[in-house]
Amino acid sequence: MKIGNVQLDNEVFLSPMAGVTDLPFRTICKEKGCGMLYTEMINAKALSYDDENTKKMLNMPDDGHPVAIQIFGSDPEFMGKAASILNKYPNQILDINMGCPAPKVVKNGDGSALMKNPQLAAKVLSAVVKNSDKPVTLKIRKGWDDTCVNAVEIAKIAEECGISAVAIHGRTREQFYSGKADWDIIRDIKEAINIPVIGNGDVFEVQDAVNMLEKTKCDAIMIGRGSQGNPWIFNRINHYMKTGEILPEPTLEEKMNTAIKHMNLAVEEHGEYVAVREMRKHIGWYLKGLKNSARYRDQINKITDYKEVIAMLEEYVQHSLTQLG
Repeated sequence: MKIGNVQLDNEVFLSPMAGVTDLPFRTICKEKGCGMLYTEMINAKALSYDDENTKKMLNMPDDGHPVAIQIFGSDPEFMGKAASILNKYPNQILDINMGCPAPKVVKNGDGSALMKNPQLAAKVLSAVVKNSDKPVTLKIRKGWDDTCVNAVEIAKIAEECGISAVAIHGRTREQFYSGKADWDIIRDIKEAINIPVIGNGDVFEVQDAVNMLEKTKCDAIMIGRGSQGNPWIFNRINHYMKTGEILPEPTLEEKMNTAIKHMNLAVEEHGEYVAVREMRKHIGWYLKGLKNSARYRDQINKITDYKEVIAMLEEYVQHSLTQLG
């Protein structure tokens, strides 16, 4: 599959997620077969003002693995300026966020709120495409609410503005992440435009990916919450698509070894103080559903020394294996 001039190894992508898809998590997902990685949302205005914290979020290795930087904003001037700044970064693709439902984002007219103003959206899209040397993609939702379902209209505008691919999450902003994702809207967009369409929403298992592809005929799949604590989902979907075989779930040791590696990467990237606190949610996801893990998760949430966290994870593995033995 190609997006613009960028050739991708496979069609199973990591969704951009604020507070989740930092460099350590992207590194883990890359190792587990993710076809394209996305950064957290980058505030175009903050980037234009050379904000240091914003620039820290853009740390990435120049290793050729496809990475999309996602920017958000509703001011065409700042969005265009951000695109120009990002031309010097090693990402292969630039993505525009028009799907974030967070109140602090939409209150400024950004994220999914921009879908309510198609004329302004067109100006934003055109400004970014004009100023970017890289293919530009767009991520949207079904619409604002059930009275404003305009994803097909926005997708058509995006194609006219020179966008190279559209990712669609099959929920409205009003739904946030509740209810069931509407895959019919993904199919409708696929039938309405000629650029690649990436389906997003409710892919948690290998069979979910198969069902989405069959129902929507989308070109690629984007996985968000389904990858949290479960980066193996990328390899497992890719393997099934190639062979028809569903690989077994990762073993307990594989899960904990990955969690420990993730912790070490986080410390290297963010420093111990931030990493230990940021990793609490990730470790909770790695431990989710595992037998007798609640006590260990609760203790880890109180620990501030990363070596103690790793020791606790190793203890959990040994305890679990002893119980099995």
